[in-house]
Amino acid sequence: MSDTIENVKCLIIGSGPAGYTAAIYASRANMEPVLYQGTQPGGQLTTTNDVENFPGYPDGITGPEMMIELQKQAARFGTDIRDGWVTKVDFSGDIHKVWVNDTKEIHCKTVIISTGASAKYLGLDSEQKYLKLGGGVSACAVCDGFFYRNQEVVIVGAGDSACEEAHYLSKLCKKVTMLVRRDEFRASKIMANRVKNTENIEILYNTETDEVLGDGQVVTGVRAFNNQTNEKFEIPATGFFVAIGHKPNTDIFKDYLNLDETGYIINVPGTAKTNVEGVFVSGDAADHVYRQAVTAAGTGCMAALDAERYLAAKESDFEFVTPQY
Repeated sequence: MSDTIENVKCLIIGSGPAGYTAAIYASRANMEPVLYQGTQPGGQLTTTNDVENFPGYPDGITGPEMMIELQKQAARFGTDIRDGWVTKVDFSGDIHKVWVNDTKEIHCKTVIISTGASAKYLGLDSEQKYLKLGGGVSACAVCDGFFYRNQEVVIVGAGDSACEEAHYLSKLCKKVTMLVRRDEFRASKIMANRVKNTENIEILYNTETDEVLGDGQVVTGVRAFNNQTNEKFEIPATGFFVAIGHKPNTDIFKDYLNLDETGYIINVPGTAKTNVEGVFVSGDAADHVYRQAVTAAGTGCMAALDAERYLAAKESDFEFVTPQY
């Protein structure tokens, strides 16, 4: 462990639209924020080829380009942006303790958590290949469905989110083929009935994905199989959507913060506050409903404003004391 403990007024854990927006607001408020980018600098948007639904970009922008611009904007106002990721926290006392890369110890007056959530994928090599190429694999129908207008797509999943995304795609695409691993949906009856009653959604039960097919650049179809008969068959498609859930990146906070049953941080409604004073949350680490770049940015703003008000109320009470070892 490092012998030197760094004292920070505002520590932002994670980047992406939420973290960088929090940094912009915090730095403009003279909170001297320090931001650690995490294991995926820029967050999930760095895996998105085209972003056309974020306000202010009439011609669209790639996800990586947007994150570079947000990073530059945060740095312009003085945010200390660093490589590294937080591996341990201790929120049990008045001073919030955070460890970076298992070595560096930081004591923070405020902490803004912007660690996001990671989409779950099937893990097929072909799936990951076309995901990285931006050639037809997606985990967000709302983000990417527009690019498949009047085309045929495949979606994997059986829960409420999968049904919601399949129904959304049905309004854009010529045909949506839904692969359900079991002989029934996990979704609520109302959501399952919605897709069952949609004319251009075909539901294949007891069906799993064997391979995502493509021409080396873009998806051209899916090879699936019936898990009862092992029969394999191909489905023509230009898009492959995975809707089997997200995992919030919140494990290191579970001993101190209130999480819901799936691991999302529970915030005080209408705020970015958590159950620990001085610790705030923004973005997909708390949002399991919208999961959009623009909503993440909005909560990043909220977190910075809440942190600023907290500091203003508590500033005179703070006095850092470096422990003697």
